[in-house]
Amino acid sequence: MKIWAVANQKGGVGKTTTAVSLAGHLATQGSRVLLVDMDPQGSMTSYFGYDPDDMPRSIYNLFQLDDFSYQNISPLLTDTKVDYLKLLPASTALATLDRQLGTKEGKGLVLKKTLSSLDQHFDYVLIDCLPMLGILMVNALAACDTLLLPVQTEFLALKGLDRMMHTLDMITKSRKIPLPSTIVPTMFDRRTRASTESLRALREKYQDKVWDSVIPVDTQFREASRRGLPISLMNKSSRGSKAYAALLHALLHPKQEPHLKLVSS
Repeated sequence: MKIWAVANQKGGVGKTTTAVSLAGHLATQGSRVLLVDMDPQGSMTSYFGYDPDDMPRSIYNLFQLDDFSYQNISPLLTDTKVDYLKLLPASTALATLDRQLGTKEGKGLVLKKTLSSLDQHFDYVLIDCLPMLGILMVNALAACDTLLLPVQTEFLALKGLDRMMHTLDMITKSRKIPLPSTIVPTMFDRRTRASTESLRALREKYQDKVWDSVIPVDTQFREASRRGLPISLMNKSSRGSKAYAALLHALLHPKQEPHLKLVSS
């Protein structure tokens, strides 16, 4: 089972869209996929038509468990409209975890233990992280084997990426195992100078850590979200769908993609 976390310490850069779009492509190929919403705001949960303010069962319940058996975890898995695609939803109660748990030992590995119990039931897991460092992001980065860093092609987003890269360095040192990572330029609009200059600056600073293509601005993303479907199921020929198909190919065939490298500590 492959586990990909999608993270950035700045909101609004396309994390949820990235996770859902990649999951959609994988599911349509027949892979069993689990989407994990680790953000108390519940953007991914809302995407599929659920209310994070009114979720009787969510990731929050995982932090109350002592036994991470499949029997205890499976009731939390939620259906979506897409075959082969399940959701582990968020609830707004997640926002209280840092205060509740404090420095309790072992709580940074809750998601890792959960996914270990699900290993035989899914082929891929994609984790949508909240845009701040805390117990939830620590869980996501401890559990994943690949990290995706969506970055909107505008200068304020580039500054947010600097904070995330610092966090990644700290996590890598604590893991003692390098974490494969790639930066994904998103919301690129070739018609604007701001987008083209931001992309140039991103590539100059981070060089081969940046994916060699981009996710373009596409109004079809908004329509896909309104329908609660990944863009690949709504309009496979759209620019956005094709871009995420290319990103998925890069992730599945890293030897062909020199930009997918281990982030050194």
